[in-house]
Amino acid sequence: MTDKVKRSYRSDLRTAQAQQTRRTLVAAAARLFVEQGYGATTIDAVAEAAGVSRKTVFTAVGGKLDLLKLAVDWAVAGDDDDVAVADRDEIGRALAAHDPEELLRRCARVMAGVNERVGDLVRVLEVAAGVDAEAETLLAAVGEQRLADARLVARRLRALGLLTGRTAYEEAVDLIFLTTDPHPYDVLVRQRGWSPTRYARWLGDWLVGQLVPG
Repeated sequence: MTDKVKRSYRSDLRTAQAQQTRRTLVAAAARLFVEQGYGATTIDAVAEAAGVSRKTVFTAVGGKLDLLKLAVDWAVAGDDDDVAVADRDEIGRALAAHDPEELLRRCARVMAGVNERVGDLVRVLEVAAGVDAEAETLLAAVGEQRLADARLVARRLRALGLLTGRTAYEEAVDLIFLTTDPHPYDVLVRQRGWSPTRYARWLGDWLVGQLVPG
């Protein structure tokens, strides 16, 4: 094995180890945030739960808000791959549908999955935003991303011949934005006992009823 190959192997190994450390830290932090709250969760507690030193937390990820941001980002995406949600295969397949009803039902299933994963962490972030200016900024950024995703779906519907006129388009954006909010999912699934499948089916029916004529 040449020195160049050895160096490449060692570099790849270090990268993989670093990413695994990040995964462990973010998973530990997410659990503690949900169980104890943002304010009560300390870096020391995260380090202990992950089995690493306090210094490693800061080196591998950063402070508490960095941990929460990654936890939210990865929950929305479903993994830690560096691929934007809008560029992922699941969204691509949904937006590729040529039938508006099928498109909305596929999107509803995606939205339900996102809300299932991220709901608890969004509640943590909302509480943190009430006392931490940086957390408030992060919460606003999460909302802006949800709005961008809603516009992406609305533009596709307009390309398929729906939402003629600015008012129809803007109203569709607002309605789709509403469906990406995890609170309705929380009410129906966590509080009222709906299954995620039932919620996704209802959400698809509701979107079709609101946005597809006839």
